[in-house]
Amino acid sequence: MSASKPAERPRFRFAANLKWLFTEVPFLERFEAAALHGFTAVEYASPYGCSHDELRELLKQWNLKQVLINTPVAEVSAVGSNGYACIPGCVVAFREGIDHAIDYASSLDCGLIHLMAGRVPEGCSSSEAEAVFRANLKWAAKRAAGQDITFVLECLNQQDVPGYFLTGLDHASEFIRDVQQGNVSLLFDFYHAAMSGANLLDAFARHRDEVAHIQVADVPGRNEPGSGDMPWPAIAHAIAHSGYAGWIGCEYRPRTTTTAGLDWQSEFMHEAS
Repeated sequence: MSASKPAERPRFRFAANLKWLFTEVPFLERFEAAALHGFTAVEYASPYGCSHDELRELLKQWNLKQVLINTPVAEVSAVGSNGYACIPGCVVAFREGIDHAIDYASSLDCGLIHLMAGRVPEGCSSSEAEAVFRANLKWAAKRAAGQDITFVLECLNQQDVPGYFLTGLDHASEFIRDVQQGNVSLLFDFYHAAMSGANLLDAFARHRDEVAHIQVADVPGRNEPGSGDMPWPAIAHAIAHSGYAGWIGCEYRPRTTTTAGLDWQSEFMHEAS
């Protein structure tokens, strides 16, 4: 009888979030740093301060895939600092931002855009914010139809971002199901889900079919996986055996330096077996 082959270790694809990782060097130098430390993809919130050509050249030079950008937002503390999608009176800013995001995503061959929902403004009812968000989301989905771009919705936790419109995964799921274009999905951020009190494994299983992107960080502290209290062996196993083949965005705050904290990836892959 021939010996059976050992089970193949699950493979994960990690994307360095350049807003959070390699901050020891200026932004444009982080592409090189990511590539030299084994990453084959990057994500970050805002490409808008750089030219298309500049970013494309860096991606090409370091053989990196751009997997995710966010829609534009306003300055910190201004209306729209976490997105415009739910805010009455900001339809023009929202639509201009969508067009800007699609332009960059198309130029960078980036298939995912995180559509930032925004905070519900003071004095705005939840029903009014919902109507604005629903109309804006449907407009964006129709605008991007046929362009090989998917919008993803993320539920930022209410402790870090109080008043954020999308209050939980089930809330986001309602809008995903409501859009008829087929180009709106879920960004499942394990950190935000944990901070929101979700049962992580149950929530991931329940929403798996809607998930187009994953991001990871630990609780407490939003540091690298394995630094806190979250059940990473079970999370790694759940992702590995769910059929998910997308990218895992490393959107965490390194406890010390970025490079000193990268060993968690090997452990994560081992735990998934």
